[in-house]
Amino acid sequence: FTVIATPGHTRGSVTLKCEDVLFTGDTLFKDSCGRTDFEGGSYDTLMKSLKLLYLLEGDFEVYPGHADATTLNRERKFNYYMNMAMEE
Repeated sequence: FTVIATPGHTRGSVTLKCEDVLFTGDTLFKDSCGRTDFEGGSYDTLMKSLKLLYLLEGDFEVYPGHADATTLNRERKFNYYMNMAMEE
């Protein structure tokens, strides 16, 4: 697997990429993203991390730290925060 630094929710947030699967922790959720109001959280940094995930080539199953699984293509299409990240 590959470790991808995806800070924003916290300074040390990471996403684990294993073949066609992403374990996104609290960075990316189905239809949402992690909070940034904790110590070390940063909205701007989280937006950069969401953009990084958006730009990964191909589709991936996404398993967040909480709630339902999703796919990266679905989040590219429907996730408000991912789309905002692409506009910044």
